[in-house]
Amino acid sequence: MTKTGTVFLVGAGPGDPDLLTMRAARLLQNATLIVHDGLVDPAILALASSGATLISVAKKRSKHTLPQDQINALLVREAHAGRDVVRLKGGDPFIFGRGGEEMEDCHAAGVPVEVVPGISAANGAAAAAGIALTHRDSASIVSFVAGQCKGLKDQNWAGLAGQHRTLVIYMGVKTAPQIAEKLMEDGLSPAMPVAVIENAARPEMRVLRGPLAALPEIVENHSVVSPALIVIGEVTARGDHAIARIAEEAAA
Repeated sequence: MTKTGTVFLVGAGPGDPDLLTMRAARLLQNATLIVHDGLVDPAILALASSGATLISVAKKRSKHTLPQDQINALLVREAHAGRDVVRLKGGDPFIFGRGGEEMEDCHAAGVPVEVVPGISAANGAAAAAGIALTHRDSASIVSFVAGQCKGLKDQNWAGLAGQHRTLVIYMGVKTAPQIAEKLMEDGLSPAMPVAVIENAARPEMRVLRGPLAALPEIVENHSVVSPALIVIGEVTARGDHAIARIAEEAAA
């Protein structure tokens, strides 16, 4: 009787291989099957052994290599065939990574799961950009939201952004105009500082700053693409160097 394999839900962190946990690195180096997201940096995939099978389940807006239910079924099928599976996700598996859904389906099918946390995209991007998501003088609350989802305009974001609060928006590049409009309609000042962090913790990282009202133009004029995060709050403008660059970078 074939022994059921284990599914390892592994966080790849924000992009730099040096930011992997030691557990994640060991699993990658010893894996025979890796099912990975599209935004996982190639340098991280390069850590896999030459004999490993790599399966991409890349997801882009309105275009998925595999729907989520088929990804779940793939993990279960391979584990039932006796293979250990490294399910590699950008950031942390349980923060907008659908790791919870995959774990639940695996458990329902009798497949053991081990979760290997990673540095979340929000934490990694903010740290790489020199932005403290919390600060004694500027922010005592941090909220994470998804900017790419159905019914965005009708969602209640009241109180998520504003004075002494930091709002981190995942998957918000394509919906930046709607996000800015929504927040300003909810009463957030058009002058609230914003930072867009693209390719965090990678050599090609860009940090673009400006006021909330200019968010759509920042994204469009600089041709921002995923992986990118939007951080909204006073913490993005802390420090003389950041404040001096706000108007310049927004207008560039």
